[in-house]
Amino acid sequence: MNYTPDNITELGPDDIFVFGSNLAGAHRGGAALTALRRFGAIMGQGVGIQGQSYAIPTMQGGPETIKPYVDEFIDLAREWDQNTFYVTRIGCGIAGKTDEQMAPLFDRAYDLYNVHLPESFVRLIERERRRDGRPVHD
Repeated sequence: MNYTPDNITELGPDDIFVFGSNLAGAHRGGAALTALRRFGAIMGQGVGIQGQSYAIPTMQGGPETIKPYVDEFIDLAREWDQNTFYVTRIGCGIAGKTDEQMAPLFDRAYDLYNVHLPESFVRLIERERRRDGRPVHD
């Protein structure tokens, strides 16, 4: 499985940087600032595709408030299969969530060939899948 690199500084023409945001789209720190400076994120847009980036809001509450936005992203990634999506450790920086809280939200993305997840998310998803008897990548 290909993982999202820890430090993304450039993308290919069909690549999309997926980052944690806030609903107001104030991209002032962390991966959101990288998305703003390098990948076309739009100040004031806190959700969805913008340039070569995709914002998932993470500051408005717990994982249950983030999950609908992650599900929207996964549905789009499934449809936009000509693109490669690099998911950062969404929610695990400024938003203060843990990998253990955030990784399960991306379980449906695990099987998509065009979505790259952080290694920490993949390890947690695989651990949970093994526990549940579900398939994991070799």
